[in-house]
Amino acid sequence: MTFIQSLQAAWQRNDSLLCVGLDPDPAKFPVHLCGRGAEKNGSIFEFCRSIVDATADLVCCFKPQIAYFAAHRAEDQLEALVAHIHLTHPGIPVILDAKRGDIGSTAEQYAIEAFERYGADAVTANPYMGRDSVEPYLAYKDKGVILLCRTSNPGGSDLQFLDVGGGMKLYEHVARLVAEDWNSSGQCALVVGATFPAEIARVRELTGDMPLLVPGIGAQGGDIEATVKAGRTGNGDRPGTGLMINSSRAILYAGKDEHFADAARRVASETRDAINRFR
Repeated sequence: MTFIQSLQAAWQRNDSLLCVGLDPDPAKFPVHLCGRGAEKNGSIFEFCRSIVDATADLVCCFKPQIAYFAAHRAEDQLEALVAHIHLTHPGIPVILDAKRGDIGSTAEQYAIEAFERYGADAVTANPYMGRDSVEPYLAYKDKGVILLCRTSNPGGSDLQFLDVGGGMKLYEHVARLVAEDWNSSGQCALVVGATFPAEIARVRELTGDMPLLVPGIGAQGGDIEATVKAGRTGNGDRPGTGLMINSSRAILYAGKDEHFADAARRVASETRDAINRFR
C-alpha cells in the first residue's frame, strides 16, 4: 500500500485528520524520564512510544522530527520508534520531518536515509532547489513526498509571498508546479501553515484534492475552525478529508508525571474531536 493509500485509509478508519508530531525534548520529559544521557538510556524512545501507543487510534499519521533525535545522538531510537509504529500500529503512516533540500547524489543519500534506513512512509522536503533535488524521493513510488509551500513561521513571508509575475506569489507557483508537474505519480503533498488560513484555501484551490500537511495549531496558535474550513476537500470520493493537521507540543507535554501518556491521549482526543466538528 502506498503512503497516500495508507493515509486515506487512516482518515476513514480513525475518523481523524490529526497528525501527532513527535518532537521529543528530554528537558520537558516527566521527572522519571528526565536527566542527562537520554541518548544512552532509551528514554527518548520510551517517551515517544508511550505517546504513540496512547494516541494511535486517534490519528491519521505520526510525524517524528529528525532534529530532536539527532541532537541527542538518538537516531537508533528513531529507527526503533518507526519500526514499533509499523509493527504495533500497522496502517498508520509515518512522516519523517526532515525538510531536506539538496541535489544529485546527496539527495539520493537523503532519500535512502529517509526510506531505507528509517523506514518512513513519507518525508518532508524543500522544493526551492528545483525538481532535480526532489526526483530522488519521487523515485520511491510507494512513498510520500511532502514539499514546503507556505510555512507557518512569520519569516516564511520573506520569500514565499514574493510576486513572481502576473500577481502570482511564490508559494502559489510552488503549489501549481507540484500539482501540475511533479505529482505525476500521485505521491506528493504540501506543507501549508495553519497560521495562514487564506493561503490554505488558495493552495486547496490550486491543487484539488492533494493532501496538505498543516502545522501551526496548538502551541503556535493556528485556528482549528479556519484551518479545516479552508483546507478540507469539498467533493470527490472523500469529502471532508485532505488534511494532516499537526499538533506536537500541546499533546506531547500535556502531562508532567508518570501519567503523561494518558494526558496526551486526552488532549489528542479533544483535538481530533474539535477538528471533526468542522469537517
